[in-house]
Amino acid sequence: MTLHPDFAGTWDIDPAHSRIGFQSRHAMVAKVRGAFNSVTGSVRFDGDAPSDAAIEVRVDMASVDTRNADRDQHLRGADFFDVETYPEMVFVSTAVDEVEENSFIVTGDLTIRDVTRHISIPLEMLGLETDPFGQQRAGFEGSRRIDRKEFGVSWNTPLDSGGVLVSDKVTLEFELSLVKRREG
Repeated sequence: MTLHPDFAGTWDIDPAHSRIGFQSRHAMVAKVRGAFNSVTGSVRFDGDAPSDAAIEVRVDMASVDTRNADRDQHLRGADFFDVETYPEMVFVSTAVDEVEENSFIVTGDLTIRDVTRHISIPLEMLGLETDPFGQQRAGFEGSRRIDRKEFGVSWNTPLDSGGVLVSDKVTLEFELSLVKRREG
């Protein structure tokens, strides 16, 4: 992996400028989009061994926001996320591979509702900049489709047409702004 030398170090996810979103089909005809408003985590890159990067992302499942209070409450309940029992979605990396310049495959363990699956997420590094406050920032974007039933999120209701109310396939969307920790 040939990573910019300034990227070596430890970075924190900036929750105010990051988004973990999702989209799925509703009633087989429309997309429902949402996001989680509380995302934290860190990324550690070793300049001498960039493939040994360590990434951890934690999502507060109660922070789900689809711009519809009734739907958000249903998603927080036992039919979907069961946030009282399983308050967090967690991703912990096991490998990072650069597949093209500034394009990575991050592989790791995703845990939702106490079910862990090994997945790979393609991420693109959008840039590395110093903001007006002297903080180094890095931006990443990517998406990955998952089957929610594989994580124990299986509630649904059939439609007269033979379809279902909520699609099993959900696209997770990652828009991450990282801030480098200052040494010392």
